[in-house]
Amino acid sequence: MPRILLHNDDCRSLAEWLRAAYPDADFETCESYDALPGTLARYRPDVVYSVRFAGTQGFPRDALFGEHAPRWIANGGAGTDHFGAWDPAQITVTNAAGVAADMMAEYIMGGFLHFSLDVPRFQRDKAARFWDPARMVVPLRGKTLVIVGLGHTGRALALKAKAFGMIVIGTRAHPKATAHVDEVYGADDLLAVMPRADFVAVCTPLIGSTQNLIGAGQIAALKKGVVLADVSRGGVVDQLALGRALESRHIAGAVLDVFEVEPLPKDNLLWQADNVIISPHCSSVYAEWGRESFDLFLENLDCWMRDAPLRNVVDPKLGY
Repeated sequence: MPRILLHNDDCRSLAEWLRAAYPDADFETCESYDALPGTLARYRPDVVYSVRFAGTQGFPRDALFGEHAPRWIANGGAGTDHFGAWDPAQITVTNAAGVAADMMAEYIMGGFLHFSLDVPRFQRDKAARFWDPARMVVPLRGKTLVIVGLGHTGRALALKAKAFGMIVIGTRAHPKATAHVDEVYGADDLLAVMPRADFVAVCTPLIGSTQNLIGAGQIAALKKGVVLADVSRGGVVDQLALGRALESRHIAGAVLDVFEVEPLPKDNLLWQADNVIISPHCSSVYAEWGRESFDLFLENLDCWMRDAPLRNVVDPKLGY
């Protein structure tokens, strides 16, 4: 049985689940960033299950991949940008991509409906006790959605968007026919397809090639009145350019779960924008998420002990 370190801000449930699956498991817990270097040096785990729980700033990346690094790091979330670079010949990294894909797709569709139905105006009318018989709502049916990144979340979103009758266009690093996507293009074609979008969903991981992928040029290429949702990572969308487009109403609305600096600073102008939904990087967080992510780890742990291939092995060059 390998030595296992559970790294989360509260490891009680993780420990219970691990004991239930492997009563004789050799494991320890670590519930802070500061304590991780010392715990690694003392316990020397073979495997670390790690959840980024206090943001990227201060994450003990150097310790995790340093002198006392484990042989396998199971990242409890999908994104691994906080890990930086590593040598896959020395350390295997897996992630939990796909666990929260359906939830994130629901989050995005909820944001789109918020703006297509003009929920803010309903709320203002209610507050004023104003009955407007001329009000109309706008359907999603027939509108064009551009999904930037057709990974687990992008594909889950495509399925839901087709259920609403939307036209779905997607981009991915290596374009190929994808279920529920009407047209698939390469990442280099993004600027060409942006003008067709009524809605944009940014679902791509943050890697070198996606830093500022949605920049001022891409935003300017969008038609006036588009709605954009971002569940990727802060840094994929140029936040300053986005803010300007929202202020001018070139972009009608934005659904933002990720930001360049998290928590979003209190003096950031996005807080006061009436056409922005702000959520605290929680589009993938729901009651069952922790258990489902850990279940994937337990499945992989069984594979690890049987020397079978692991699921969701991350290529550090690709970032996924």
